[in-house]
Amino acid sequence: MFAHVTQAKYIDEYKIWLSFNDGIEGEIDLAPELYGAIFEPLKDKEFFKSFILEGHTLTWGNGADFAPEFLREHILAGVQKKEEKK
Repeated sequence: MFAHVTQAKYIDEYKIWLSFNDGIEGEIDLAPELYGAIFEPLKDKEFFKSFILEGHTLTWGNGADFAPEFLREHILAGVQKKEEKK
């Protein structure tokens, strides 16, 4: 099954809550990923908040996007870290 983002909600700063078609959901902080020419404009928080769901992932008006598999793996890694701390 291919990962598809089904819901996305802005949280704060550069954090977004995502839900996927396989039931995985969680928060991702994209601040460390905002480097390179295409992602530099996303450092403007108002522009960052302007994402939409298109093509099964997050996209922005300047053509920036993140592969849904990348987003899902980061969320899974965060969930695993939380489980290990329990």
